[in-house]
Amino acid sequence: MGDENKQKGSGELKMDFSAFILSLNASSLIHLGEIPDPESRSRSMNIPAAKHTIEILEIIKDKTAGNLDDDEGKLLDDILYNLRLKFLQHSKAE
Repeated sequence: MGDENKQKGSGELKMDFSAFILSLNASSLIHLGEIPDPESRSRSMNIPAAKHTIEILEIIKDKTAGNLDDDEGKLLDDILYNLRLKFLQHSKAE
């Protein structure tokens, strides 16, 4: 994950599997109100959108089974575990 995510000359970050998964994680955290939306800088909850993004990550896990290196697999497992916990916490609170 180190050198692969260094900025290119144009100022863009290189997209790889880990960066993609982390972007979906950030999206879920925004929908859960855990972090502020970068555009509005406000926090709001959208539980159905968070659930949808978590389901996308679960599909990715199923479809990539056996094709990820150890770091990618652990990253995906850890993110799914933490998002599911946060989702349950927020779902009970609503």
